[in-house]
Amino acid sequence: MSNCFAKPTSRSEGEILHSANIRSFTFKELRTATRNFRRDSILGEGGFGVVYKGWVEESTFAPASSDTGMPVAVKRLSQKGIQGHREWLAEVNYLGRLSHPNLVKLLGYCLEDVQHLLVYEFMPQGSLENHLFGRSLNFHSLSWNVRMNVALGAAKGLAFLHSDKANVIYRDFKTSNVLLDSSYSAKLSDFGLARDGPNDDESHVSTRVMGTDGYAAPEYLDTVLVWCSWRSYPAGEP
Repeated sequence: MSNCFAKPTSRSEGEILHSANIRSFTFKELRTATRNFRRDSILGEGGFGVVYKGWVEESTFAPASSDTGMPVAVKRLSQKGIQGHREWLAEVNYLGRLSHPNLVKLLGYCLEDVQHLLVYEFMPQGSLENHLFGRSLNFHSLSWNVRMNVALGAAKGLAFLHSDKANVIYRDFKTSNVLLDSSYSAKLSDFGLARDGPNDDESHVSTRVMGTDGYAAPEYLDTVLVWCSWRSYPAGEP
């Protein structure tokens, strides 16, 4: 998929729903914030690209040193990755306008030449997947009390997305997309597959089958229709 990214045009930049809640970064700023995308700044890697730890000034979001700055997570999408401009744009437009205690906060983005980057609040405890399955050197065994609180927080985030206020079909609810802050509070991340839910006069929407094997409702896989009652299947609600 080496051609999934193209040089931004006025049209592609115009597709971004500008929000006062997020900042447009330059590539130079994010290169400085991540110490030139150094290997020891990497928080995670995947088919989408690489996530780096960076530092910015808390008030202005200008690049800062690790001694004085606020930590952030910078996702740099690979030009050959599984995510392209459409997924990047969905993430900017959904997280740019949605705000909830159980959704990860998008601080800004960079769209420059073929570079597509996203800047998020830093989630120091990583993903729920890492703690449940030991897929990180920094994982901890979670007590049942913490697990219940994480499940409740993730469910609240999902309920908000399915509410009339947000009306968003998440389509990628899984443990690797549930991130934990310093207090192990859960926040949903990765909105690249999200799309608008049904309108008031609709009971369902038709969509391509997207998401991760094992997390999608069987009826959705069979019919490619998303009914309101199926959207909580990955959370264990049949």
